Amino acid sequence: MSSSLHVEVVQKRESQANKDSIKDIVHSYLANFVSVTPGVTIKNNELEDNLVLKDHIECITFCDEEHDSEVAITECELVYHVFKFDIFGVETDTMTDIASGEEIAAADIWALPTEEFHGLWESLVYDSKLKEDTLRFVETAFEFADRHVDPNVISWNRVVLLHGPPGTGKTSFCRALAQKLAIRLNNKFPRARLLEINAHGLFSKWFSESGKLVAKLFDRIREIVEDRNLLACVLVDEVESLTHARRAALSGLEPSDSIRAVNAILTQLDRLKRHPNALVLTTSNVTGAIDVAFIDRADIKRRVGPPSERAAYEILRGCCGEMMARGVVAPREQLFALRILEASRFADTEGSRASLRLWTVAREAAAAQMSGRAMRRLPFLARALHTRGEPTLPQFIDALQAALRQQLNDAKDLEDDSLPLQCNKLKQ
Repeated sequence: MSSSLHVEVVQKRESQANKDSIKDIVHSYLANFVSVTPGVTIKNNELEDNLVLKDHIECITFCDEEHDSEVAITECELVYHVFKFDIFGVETDTMTDIASGEEIAAADIWALPTEEFHGLWESLVYDSKLKEDTLRFVETAFEFADRHVDPNVISWNRVVLLHGPPGTGKTSFCRALAQKLAIRLNNKFPRARLLEINAHGLFSKWFSESGKLVAKLFDRIREIVEDRNLLACVLVDEVESLTHARRAALSGLEPSDSIRAVNAILTQLDRLKRHPNALVLTTSNVTGAIDVAFIDRADIKRRVGPPSERAAYEILRGCCGEMMARGVVAPREQLFALRILEASRFADTEGSRASLRLWTVAREAAAAQMSGRAMRRLPFLARALHTRGEPTLPQFIDALQAALRQQLNDAKDLEDDSLPLQCNKLKQ
């Protein structure tokens, strides 16, 4: 076998079959395939006449990032991950601010894998090897723990820092990564939790109580990670708010309790690394404001910027595919992957015309440094404001371009309107 291909199998909630039986059923089914394409999902309604599969399986996804084209079944080892979605959804952990009596939402907690994050990993598109590198980082961290590598000799903290402008998918990536790990590491950790802490919303309320509420929150986290059969992913969004608090305190703009609260958080993060089943994921929108003390703790630090031309094309191609799959755009037509267009040197043929038109829109969006979040909003705006009835794919791509240009004009108008206000503030 030259390589492995991960196959994720979502088992129906009502199915009572054990995982080994499900693997055998799926393996027999896939033995009829000559090749498979990574990133493709076979849904329940596409399983044709295989009643056994239809009774037990929601979908099958081929999801290995190392393969960017079709893979021959006989040339790879299929690695199966069978799982059911958690049914409880998100829970909110609250704490009481003793000074004000106010109930504070300390963290949102998901039991993983959850249906809410299904498909999120596959929907995220990057030019860099962010997905592959982060997965390898986590796998290596757990390998070191399993082999009892001495952390006093070789240092690693199991801390990931993603930084970059808003709307580039940093938080979504962290959620998707936690979901992916819950699936991939299920044999090692039968249970998994994502604990999402909103630093920006909480820290301003914590400072009056110094580190007390910080300690309470991390006591709760430590209760969870005491279960060594549970994978705990702790997500701290907008971690730069730590730095703001400490700098403001040192400048005399915040009470000294702020420093104690921030230091308490950093200390608690340090303590988490003693637990081999804990992983800390953090994001920052303001790169220059990230605390140096925290940066030193992060093992892997990656910038997540606006989509490039290639990423923009794949994002919009996925959006168009979804619109056609749901019948909003009809009839269903093929949009070629960018590597196919490149192989043909972007030849203009009847079959490639829609793909080339979409490539033009993607390049325009990338040139404008549009965020991934804004890009994924374009299909909605195109449908709402620039189409009527049931558009064809070419009509819809024209509507996408019209929505893009209107978005860019609206953003420019907003920027122009804000300039007088900024000038007045400078004068004052």
